[in-house]
Amino acid sequence: MNFAPKIIKTPPTTWSQKDDQYTWHPFTQHGSEPQAPVIMRGQGASLFDENGREIIDCISSWWTCTHGHCHPELTKALKDQVDTLDHVIFSGFTHPPAIQLAETIINKLPNSLNRVFYADSGSMAVEIALKMAIQLSQNRNQNKRQTLIAFDKGYHGETFGAMAVGKKSGYFKPFENLMFDVKFMPYPATWNNDPDHAQKNADALETYQNYLESHGDEIIGVIVEPLMQGAGGIRLCDPSFIRDITNSAQEKDITIIFDEIAVGFGRTGTLFAHEQCNVTPDIICLSKGLTGGMLPLSLAITSEKIFQEFYGAEYDKAFAHSNSFTGNPLACALAVRAIELFDEDNTFEKIKNIETLHHKFAKELHNIDTIHQVRVKGTILAFNLKNGGGYKSSVSEEMRFYFLREGFNIRPIGDVIYIMPPYCITPAQLQSVYDVILKGLKKFL
Repeated sequence: MNFAPKIIKTPPTTWSQKDDQYTWHPFTQHGSEPQAPVIMRGQGASLFDENGREIIDCISSWWTCTHGHCHPELTKALKDQVDTLDHVIFSGFTHPPAIQLAETIINKLPNSLNRVFYADSGSMAVEIALKMAIQLSQNRNQNKRQTLIAFDKGYHGETFGAMAVGKKSGYFKPFENLMFDVKFMPYPATWNNDPDHAQKNADALETYQNYLESHGDEIIGVIVEPLMQGAGGIRLCDPSFIRDITNSAQEKDITIIFDEIAVGFGRTGTLFAHEQCNVTPDIICLSKGLTGGMLPLSLAITSEKIFQEFYGAEYDKAFAHSNSFTGNPLACALAVRAIELFDEDNTFEKIKNIETLHHKFAKELHNIDTIHQVRVKGTILAFNLKNGGGYKSSVSEEMRFYFLREGFNIRPIGDVIYIMPPYCITPAQLQSVYDVILKGLKKFL
């Protein structure tokens, strides 16, 4: 059936009207959701709409704006770079911002992670890491290796490879028949005062290690979100589980990939989540907070050892992957400055203070019988509604729009209510976030 295009009798004049006519938003059902607010500016932890109304950005705009909106040092870094070099093809050319960022990030990582491959999104960084692992097996003539391992509820992005290893997140049903096969393992999600976390860890690890023992020579690689699964429901796990699955894989020469796109750059309390696990992956994927949320950029970082497996005189061994904006100078310059701010702005002290306040609020939440599984890690606070339903359920959407009307950007993931604020949020602002959450729970549950 052919549908006639929507006819607008009166040409749109306001930003909202134009947005309603011209744009298509992600993760949005335009047939049932209200018009999105038009954001005109941002400052610190706050956004301001076209009417001047303040909205506290409790999720750092999908976990990207680590230092807050329009940080003056980041805007200066961008302006300075704009006057020097905007963009240049990164195949056959290079430039100082990309070199400087590579050096800067390598100095923050374990010694073995010392080769940086540039991309423009978290999904693409994952895609690159998967392709590296697959081609690595081929370059080594390990042709029996055909299997990738991922974890239940894991989410790794929107490209087809990333969707395949994130199939159990529940977001990709229309495309499942077109995805390659992946072996999924249990992820032992835990929370504050979880009495069963040790047994869950042991059971999940046993399942994983048994599979490696019987199929180790068939496995290309393992991909995991260390310490926290993000879009799969803000699910935390014990650092010992990440350490054990990493050691088990590396003992069998299986490439292990850490997807730190959501958890990198301070979210879990340390610059990178793997620091708390005392292990080093073979490949690490970074994005989101990399540029402080100002421009898209991502990295897939690996070792000299793996790099050498692609090195040689024959192009067939080379890693043939790119995109038009690989290593964009503007984004690279921003990323260098955003990383420097962790030391200059006492960022880890801010993160520690947020975590302390989260733990204090978590004690209040434990007394509410309509919620459970309260959990805190770094600047992340989350809990589940006992009767919340799945993604985009009526109660979660009602609460989302209630929070927005009250001036807070809190976006539930199904039955999970969570906050992940910018590190510059003040104690008073954070208290107002806690207050509106309590009001929302009382109103809807």
